[in-house]
Amino acid sequence: MSIEDRLKATGKNIEGKIQEAVGEVTGDTRSKAEGQAKQDEAAIRHEVENVKDAAKNLIDRA
Repeated sequence: MSIEDRLKATGKNIEGKIQEAVGEVTGDTRSKAEGQAKQDEAAIRHEVENVKDAAKNLIDRA
């Protein structure tokens, strides 16, 4: 598990939420979509870290 990678993903998620909210308030559909995309990217990064953790646990048990 890389704490640094998880923190980066969390930061990207927060950035995306803010951008999405600003897009919603201003009516800027492009900003809103970009914010949603950043949140999706962050979710994927978190899942990658989960897979890494699961693989490490399997290796450690062997």
